[in-house]
Amino acid sequence: MTRRTRIFIGILLIYTAGIAFLLYRVVSDIDPRYRESAEESLVETSQLVASLVEQDVIAGAINTARLEPLFRTVYAREFSAQIYNLHKSRVELRVYVTDRSGRVMFDSLGRHLGADYSQWSDVSRTLAGLYGARTSRDVDGDPRTSVMYVGAPIRWNNEIVGMVSVGKPVQSFGQFVEDARVRTIWVGVGSALALLLLTLIVSVWLVRPFGLIRDYWTWVRAQRSLSLARMARRAVDGVRTGFSEMRDALTGRNYVADYVQTFTHEVKSPLSAIRGAAELLQEPSMPHAERERFLKNIEGETQRIQEIVDRMMELTALETRRALDRTEPVALASLIDDIAISAQPAAARRNIKLLVNIRDEARTEGDPFLLRRAISNLLDNAIDFSPRDSEVLLTLETTSKLARVSVRDRGPGIPEYAQEKVFEKFYSLARPHSQKKSTGLGLAFVKEIAALHRGRIELGNASRGGAVATLTLPLLSNH
Repeated sequence: MTRRTRIFIGILLIYTAGIAFLLYRVVSDIDPRYRESAEESLVETSQLVASLVEQDVIAGAINTARLEPLFRTVYAREFSAQIYNLHKSRVELRVYVTDRSGRVMFDSLGRHLGADYSQWSDVSRTLAGLYGARTSRDVDGDPRTSVMYVGAPIRWNNEIVGMVSVGKPVQSFGQFVEDARVRTIWVGVGSALALLLLTLIVSVWLVRPFGLIRDYWTWVRAQRSLSLARMARRAVDGVRTGFSEMRDALTGRNYVADYVQTFTHEVKSPLSAIRGAAELLQEPSMPHAERERFLKNIEGETQRIQEIVDRMMELTALETRRALDRTEPVALASLIDDIAISAQPAAARRNIKLLVNIRDEARTEGDPFLLRRAISNLLDNAIDFSPRDSEVLLTLETTSKLARVSVRDRGPGIPEYAQEKVFEKFYSLARPHSQKKSTGLGLAFVKEIAALHRGRIELGNASRGGAVATLTLPLLSNH
């Protein structure tokens, strides 16, 4: 086994162990987090039931007569609730009440009426004025029958005269735990495979220096006579070759590492929003209006992630092209007219007037589809940043060798701090009317299209307010 292979296998083993440990910690942490959430709900429920019982306390004596018909009715209720993959059709909440000595006065299940519960931690600690909670199994040795209990004191004249304990079977939210584990494992495995592919690419070039040293040493040993000048030149050539290979692999046209990092950063926020909304939607008592609002949030954030993925795929495919596959003469005047007609509905929704000023007929050599995408992107940006009841001006003019397509809006213009960043990937300014940001890939897309057409794109502030974007393209030579 060669040194390269051993190093490569070592890196893979370290990577695999790290991913496995991370997945283990994340998966093992899911159940405690769900239990914490359930316990927090039980605390509030126990306080609510305790307050209800306190209303019937007379001279320190607890009266549970109100609870019996209440829970008999609750357990008999018929309903159907589809909570994601869980179908719920009955109430599983348990409640028991004890007096100040810990003896059960009421049991919603009717199993342990009169039993001495003074040794249970939820009872003893609550009667002592402390926070009391416990998890016990209905069937010894079967963890699936575990029930979480949380106690709350019953007071009369600031004196604890009894306690209420509210219980919830762990199995009622166990399906959520199991579903979260499966989803986490699948996401973790998928991410691990993607990162493994990247590791394979990077590892090959990280061990390349060892190969360069070995090749250099082999060359030195093969020399009959040694010359310091020749050895130095050989060493410099070897270092230059290795550096070029690593540069092309790590920061070449594909920008693999950079894309992984920026993509991860960009989707982190919408994923957190989706996760938070999904957790809140699990609350059975959430009002319908709130539930609809959170569902719309999830839909919006999902659409945002989809837009980022689509734009990244388009931009990556464009960046890997060193030249246009096919070109043809493109009449810019008719292309601009078509683009303006297509953008008219979006402008009309905010009462924005589109003005087209074709000063000169012009043709350029290029890909009409990509040029349409570039100009449409600039026009969409201008509409997004324009205030209501304003106008956007689309102009085509020529010089002796160049055609200039300008798009001007009447918006707030580009802040000084953003003028050097507008063409950076994932950099975006909030739209004035919605305060939302785009994917931040549109102008980078236009910049690549301009470069493929031997042109350039400029974006700055207009002299009388607003922003103006100018796409400059070479004219067709026979024009």
